[in-house]
Amino acid sequence: MKKLSDELLLESYYKAREMQLNEEFIDLILTEIERRSLIDLTKISS
Repeated sequence: MKKLSDELLLESYYKAREMQLNEEFIDLILTEIERRSLIDLTKISS
């Protein structure tokens, strides 16, 4: 996930939630979002 751009990482998160994918997978994405300090951006569109 470290190779994904911030934009692609966030898009992946939104799409995974939309498609109701496995919560463990969504948590992995969210962990990377938090690591990059992008967590506030997930609240804008949630």
